[in-house]
Amino acid sequence: MTTRELVLQEIRVVAAEQDKTLPPLTDDLPLLESGLDSLCFAILVSRLEDATGADPFSSAKASQFPRTVGELVSFYEPVDA
Repeated sequence: MTTRELVLQEIRVVAAEQDKTLPPLTDDLPLLESGLDSLCFAILVSRLEDATGADPFSSAKASQFPRTVGELVSFYEPVDA
């Protein structure tokens, strides 16, 4: 499974578990318009850290935080990918 597939799958799972309706998940979809709330994002980030072994938020500056679905996918992609 690619990083993209993993991130999109986890977004869908968290949304379903939290009874959230998602718009189409495109790279340019702003995370704030994704239908997920702060609890959903906390769950998502925790699961992605478990799945990837990476916590890119711990070393990122606020100006580097992802703003779109595509940026979130890139955030978790390995540096050498």
